[in-house]
Amino acid sequence: MAVDLLNIEGLKELEHQGPVVMVNLMRFRERSLDGDGSGWDAYLRYSALTVPMIKARGGTLLWTGDAKAVALGEPDHQQWDYLALVYYPSVAAFVEMMTSPDYENRCDPHRTNGCAEHVIICTSEAYSKFKVGSIPNLK
Repeated sequence: MAVDLLNIEGLKELEHQGPVVMVNLMRFRERSLDGDGSGWDAYLRYSALTVPMIKARGGTLLWTGDAKAVALGEPDHQQWDYLALVYYPSVAAFVEMMTSPDYENRCDPHRTNGCAEHVIICTSEAYSKFKVGSIPNLK
């Protein structure tokens, strides 16, 4: 689950060069691996360090929320505790942050200590009701 699982090659192969939103799905450990509180506590330490790094690269935290229930799909295979939507101006900004020594040495240990599983899905906008003139092409 560490940064060595980052799909750098797959991200570099994306044709999309504009802004992206990373959908983060997290399942927390009962206890942090370092013994300092719960998995949630470790994740809060991770967030406190990571959000300024995101902002320094032109990104922002858009939304976070507790995962309540699987509404469609196999519930046994999709148990998540929390999710976060994070905007980055480019895939390159995301990769640069994730591969920085500061992230790897200061942030990632807290993420690893707190998260039993953490999946990040790279998305690009297809439609947004919040963007002026963004009516989808309905063919």
